[in-house]
Amino acid sequence: MSSLSSYFQQNQFCILVEYLTSLNEIFPVKTQFAGYPSVMTLADRVHSDHDMAPLEASKLYPQKVEKVLHFAGKGRDIDDFELFLKQAHAINIQNLLLLTGDKLKEHKDGQHGAERSRYLESVNAVMAAKKAGGFCIGVAFNPFKYAEAERDAQYLKLHKKIKAGADFIITQLGYDIDALKQAKAFLTQHDYAQKILACVMPLSLARAKFMLKHKVAGIVITPYMLKVLEDEKLAGLSERVYLRCALQILICKQLGFAGVDLSACHKPEEQALLESYIEQYRHLDLNALEKLWNELWQIHTGKELQPELSSFSRPPSSKQLIKYHQLHLMHDALFDSKLAKGMGRFIFKAPFWERAGAAKTLLKTEYLSKHGVVGCESCGQCRLGDTLYICPETCPKGLANGPCGGTSLDRCEFGDRECIHSVKARLAKAVEQTQILKEKLIPTVPIEVRGTSSWKNWYLATEA
Repeated sequence: MSSLSSYFQQNQFCILVEYLTSLNEIFPVKTQFAGYPSVMTLADRVHSDHDMAPLEASKLYPQKVEKVLHFAGKGRDIDDFELFLKQAHAINIQNLLLLTGDKLKEHKDGQHGAERSRYLESVNAVMAAKKAGGFCIGVAFNPFKYAEAERDAQYLKLHKKIKAGADFIITQLGYDIDALKQAKAFLTQHDYAQKILACVMPLSLARAKFMLKHKVAGIVITPYMLKVLEDEKLAGLSERVYLRCALQILICKQLGFAGVDLSACHKPEEQALLESYIEQYRHLDLNALEKLWNELWQIHTGKELQPELSSFSRPPSSKQLIKYHQLHLMHDALFDSKLAKGMGRFIFKAPFWERAGAAKTLLKTEYLSKHGVVGCESCGQCRLGDTLYICPETCPKGLANGPCGGTSLDRCEFGDRECIHSVKARLAKAVEQTQILKEKLIPTVPIEVRGTSSWKNWYLATEA
């Protein structure tokens, strides 16, 4: 059993100290942080698509040093992940944080015949790691979502991550204490035993401006927060950055979080300052900590750390509802009925379909009949019946099980469209199909299946 698993079992609050492999430094490893057990974590391709892999970076430290390795699925396939699992097992790495990952800096959209960037989503990675066995599996979750459908989609996917086998959860970086409380309450409400940790970061004015300028996915920095930080810097109160971070850590402990993931605090002098504030305010109860937190952020209404909202609780359009019902009827008649399955098996077992010309014609026919309606890209493993007939291939990352954490007020991280998973969540509620988005674990599409007919594959797969 890993030390991290032991901390979780013993309800010991712990601090995961996160390092970027792009820094190209060997850092002093802390086993204690302000009196709490500490574990180092190595992030995956945060600065660049070509950062050193966490697995390689881990070899720079003694094997006895407890580590959590991140694995981001961006630009990777299930085969890449299974190789990673074997390599991690070989060097006795037990703790993993499995992420879909933010947008590749060199993302390819597949236009004009170019190869498309694809992402192995975290649900599928968790399933593979659970099957391999021997790992303490973590997943990310973003509770800082403020449009109803966007928030629903995040929680629906969290159900799936837990069902797939996640052992612990780390929230995305955020400063809204109410959202963190809601995430903790969700686990209690559903009797989930998984431990939850909060990602925290000393938020300086420079970091806030950087995240806004570069539109760092999924992180909420409001104009009000920026103004508070600007005023503090002008007044020479920049050390409040570390006081605020210390308060958030202590608040999370009081709320029953299993720990925190501490980001962007790798310099010894920064860590010492943060530790000093934790020691100074450790004695305060939750009410006192929250009172001081609100004073530092100058919170009066409770909405200062949240983005401004218009109305985002709109129902699906009549066009979306009609399309769903029509496609649902067609799917039942052509693919799910016993008669359809029997006829399909009979037709596609014929040797005729093994001919190159016949296979090409079939694939073209399927593409033409589906692309204009649902955006089909000939994945060979149609998942429309599990995604409310909204094709996962229309997500830039190709995610089928739910959203990434990078959306903002229902908008895709790529910025050019509404997130299809918000559309799904809204539609599911209207047609009373939310359960399928909560429970159905959709397998990844093997590379060798892409570019083949999903019709043929579907019918022949039902033969068993």
